[in-house]
Amino acid sequence: MHAVEAWTLAAVVGAGIAFSILERRFPYTPGQHLVRAGFWNDLLLYGFVQSYVLGVVIGRFITFLDGRTGLSRLHLVSGWPILAQLGFFVVTHDLYIYLFHRLQHRTPWLWRLHEAHHSVRDVDWLSGVRSHSIEILINQTVEFAPIVLLGAAPSVAVLKGAVGAIWGMFIHSNLDVRLGRLQYVINGPEMHRWHHAVDPEAYDKNFSTKFAFWDWLFGTAYFPDPARRKAGVFGLADRRYPEAFPVAYFVQHAYPFLPAAAPAAPLGEGDGGAGR
Repeated sequence: MHAVEAWTLAAVVGAGIAFSILERRFPYTPGQHLVRAGFWNDLLLYGFVQSYVLGVVIGRFITFLDGRTGLSRLHLVSGWPILAQLGFFVVTHDLYIYLFHRLQHRTPWLWRLHEAHHSVRDVDWLSGVRSHSIEILINQTVEFAPIVLLGAAPSVAVLKGAVGAIWGMFIHSNLDVRLGRLQYVINGPEMHRWHHAVDPEAYDKNFSTKFAFWDWLFGTAYFPDPARRKAGVFGLADRRYPEAFPVAYFVQHAYPFLPAAAPAAPLGEGDGGAGR
């Protein structure tokens, strides 16, 4: 197990380095800086400190649930091959994320927790880590609790965490990637950057994370010809925010609970705004 943890950690770190280098060579949006505004805040506080602390909290909560239910002792998926277990949890959690993500954009109080993720103006490989801790607590509990409670192999949680981290870097990366027909199946930067764009046509579109087919199946896909039109401006629609979105980590966490600081509804309703 320790060997799996070591090489998956190396894979995640290596992917981050690779994406940061590739962004310099093949940028979707030329001119973005490697160390952009909020970079260290995202890397250190969101990427390392928050990930570690919440990982401990979520792990202990899942252990508590298992102690009360005893579900893991039923070993409901233990007999499956490791790849089948991993595939099952990747696909089912991805469907959950798609549905919950749509709900976040349509429910005022959930949007307030989600807006920090959209506050990055220079969307890149690192920007995906900027998410409110309550949002992470919800999503990662839903992600990892079934893995433990259904009796999956311990390595499945580690592998799924690595897949999620690397794919999150990929879809947010500032890479001019053309997936062609694969874009109907898997999600990439060319669709997800539209989700972060301040564009009335792209609002409420492209909620998928790993699999783009959720958007195509449920009618939320937006994919103009990249040769003719590309997403250009990212972040929150400033005219709906009387003050600039805060920079400091703890202030960003307090921001959703300050009713006068931002609109009480998701941006873009009626007049076009940002997406995830």
